[in-house]
Amino acid sequence: MARWEPGARERIVLAGVDLFTEQGYDATTVAQIAERAGITKSTFFRYFPDKRELLAAGQETLSLLLTEGIAQAPKDSSPLEAVAAGLERASSEMGPMNRELGPRIKAAVAASAELQERAVLKNVGLAAAMTDALVARGVSDPVAHLAAELGVLAFKRGFAEWSESEGEAANALAPHTLAALAELRAASASLG
Repeated sequence: MARWEPGARERIVLAGVDLFTEQGYDATTVAQIAERAGITKSTFFRYFPDKRELLAAGQETLSLLLTEGIAQAPKDSSPLEAVAAGLERASSEMGPMNRELGPRIKAAVAASAELQERAVLKNVGLAAAMTDALVARGVSDPVAHLAAELGVLAFKRGFAEWSESEGEAANALAPHTLAALAELRAASASLG
């Protein structure tokens, strides 16, 4: 087994998701994931501290992309317009592999209480990153928190729709996340 073969991180994620889907999260071992990915167990641990972290593999990158988009939004943008810029920035980096993995990850998470807990923590982390980016733009804390939570919800809804879409609708994630944000914005306006 080659220790430093290119694409090891991606192969580990794919192997883990495949095994979680095939035999369940609890029944899958790090050794099995490493074997399926064509790496050693010690190489697995160079990339991930444990198997649970496989499903959060892109969280730091996603947080960074969201916050970059918010920071780069025009100065006169409203908080939700800045969040939309963050969603557009992050969505632009999502490709076919992300789309393919979406439903499989969702199924693995749904079958494991431990992974459901990790998914909640991921959402909290994304919301915190967006909140911090909005506060840095001068948005008040309560407004920043609300806009960030709407952003996380829009990303989740848009990603779910994109993952299940076919044809031309499957080409890009951004239209789905932005449409979800617009729907949530309209829904929040009706709260009174």
